Amino acid sequence: MNFKTILLVEDNPQDEMLIMRALRKSNLANRVDVVRDGQQALDYLFCQGEWIDRRGDELPAVVLLDIGLPRLSGLEVLARLRADQRTSLLPVVILTSSDEEQDRLRSYENRANSFVRKPLDFAEFAETVARLGIYWLATNEPPPGAHPHGR
Repeated sequence: MNFKTILLVEDNPQDEMLIMRALRKSNLANRVDVVRDGQQALDYLFCQGEWIDRRGDELPAVVLLDIGLPRLSGLEVLARLRADQRTSLLPVVILTSSDEEQDRLRSYENRANSFVRKPLDFAEFAETVARLGIYWLATNEPPPGAHPHGR
């Protein structure tokens, strides 16, 4: 069975709860791993620190990455992911409350796959997250060899 994981990098507990609820309501039975800062995200993806026992060949299907994170910003995480051959093609969606044009520009300059602003309205936020989950987990076809689960 092709079981795809989502990595959610989110430091706001309320946004995390809303995202998790929206994914469940859209009937996505996928596992969602949550980390709460930029360094934890890198540790998870490169199997370091508290994630040293995680299998490195099991990359998530998509990373939902906030920009405003403690320790390392989402933009710093994205730059490091793109600089490493193991994660250079990993789908990364910037999911942020930032409306700064510079953040959007820097996200795309670092090859984010998508930039999505978190809506303020709960229902709209839930719908946006559900659409993201369905697209990246059920519709999108990753590049050949980019996702070990698809082999």
